[in-house]
Amino acid sequence: MTVHEHTDDTGLIWRKASRSTAGNDCVEIACAPAGYLIRDSKNPAGVSLRLGDGTWAALITDIKNGKYEL
Repeated sequence: MTVHEHTDDTGLIWRKASRSTAGNDCVEIACAPAGYLIRDSKNPAGVSLRLGDGTWAALITDIKNGKYEL
């Protein structure tokens, strides 16, 4: 899997997975000074969720362990 990146006006580098569809129905992430930001790729100017380093690490662990599988 590759990653698509782009830099916004604030200098943050936003990334989303190459498996995202052309419809932009995915989330984007950016590494910020105090953790990580997550936003909806359909609305990049909208709100973003900020997670601290510990919360981010726990989320990634949960995802890898299949906690959120449907």
